[in-house]
Amino acid sequence: MSDRDYPEPDGEVDTLSPATLAARIGSGEPVSILDVRDRDEYDAWHVDGPGVTSRQIPYVKFVQAEVKGTVAERAPDLPEPLVVVCGEGKASAYVADLLTTAGVEAANLAGGMDAWADLLVAAEVPTDGPATVRQYRRPSSGCLGYLVERDGEAAVIDPLRAFAERYVADAADLGADVSYAIDTHVHADHVSGVREVAERTDAEVILPAGAADRGLAFDATLVGDGETLTVGGTTLRALGAPGHTHEMTAFAVGETVGCGGVVDTAGTGGDPDTARSGGDTGIAGVDVLLAGDSLFLRSVARPDLEAGLDGAPELAALLHRTLTEQFGELADDVIVAPGHYDTTTTAAESGVYAATLGELRGSLDALSMESDAFVDHVLSAMPPRPNNYEQIIATNLGRERVDDDEAFEMELGPNNCAAGGADAD
Repeated sequence: MSDRDYPEPDGEVDTLSPATLAARIGSGEPVSILDVRDRDEYDAWHVDGPGVTSRQIPYVKFVQAEVKGTVAERAPDLPEPLVVVCGEGKASAYVADLLTTAGVEAANLAGGMDAWADLLVAAEVPTDGPATVRQYRRPSSGCLGYLVERDGEAAVIDPLRAFAERYVADAADLGADVSYAIDTHVHADHVSGVREVAERTDAEVILPAGAADRGLAFDATLVGDGETLTVGGTTLRALGAPGHTHEMTAFAVGETVGCGGVVDTAGTGGDPDTARSGGDTGIAGVDVLLAGDSLFLRSVARPDLEAGLDGAPELAALLHRTLTEQFGELADDVIVAPGHYDTTTTAAESGVYAATLGELRGSLDALSMESDAFVDHVLSAMPPRPNNYEQIIATNLGRERVDDDEAFEMELGPNNCAAGGADAD
């Protein structure tokens, strides 16, 4: 049965918007979810969060209960009100109406899981630096992206293809032109939006230099460790951060004190018209570390999505060096803004998912381990790989083409880019 065949509710049904649900979950407020999709759909992907308790009871059970007059008995033993969820919000609207009529307080998630997947929430990272750093989170998957703006210029980091228009519109609201669309690495969990952002603006697509070694099939400016981009007077310094992948690159947001060298451009052979400053550049004060998939708030990155399990030990050892040596030079007060967050954690009061490097050094045992112990720890319990990760990688390299609908479907579900063996989860 398709959603268009579900009967209309008899009465007015209370609805809850995805944004309201995300705000409640982000704050840790208790939320009771009744998911009326089939079990396989629920097991693959469902609403989760620090205060969420969910139950799966298929829609057909409530149809049968309506005939028998036992709808209230069919309701799960959860604190009310219930938020009823389905794929598109139609079957759940009917069940919410049945429950309300039976005396159970219930509301329907407007648009269902489709609308939940289509939600992007923005909040500003609190920093003393002159640049505005805006974090974008997708509550359905835990993906995080960023917009850095200063003096009418902006850079978008790790944009999602599904939301390309949003970043451009938000930059315009800040009175800024998007100069750069940046990926920290070749993503395996979501379809990148760097090319789509560039198509809508005059932005230059920026990727780590190692993306070429992975078979990059479109033109992009490539950056290496120590090279810099300038956004309205604020510097984004590339910090090679291998571990999740070989090309993984974090970006330190701060003030520039010197520069030298050039950044090569794929297909240009270092054309000076397309080069950027780099080399022996230093940053007087790093305000924010856009960590990509290297260091998260409760864990570290998994190392098996590029080279598989055989290559994971080498990458895990590289990740240890990244965290202890490369990031070891950064001060404790640097704000770490990761590429993903665990959807079972609450946001800070500011609404962002970030922490200082000092806080993470104090809370994550993995950061104080010797290399061999770290490698064993990271490899000990990795979660399932992201859905369709091989096709997503090929798409993000420009080696495969998918339309917007297929891209949206490919990335549904949890991102699973953190190592399950990392300690704070």
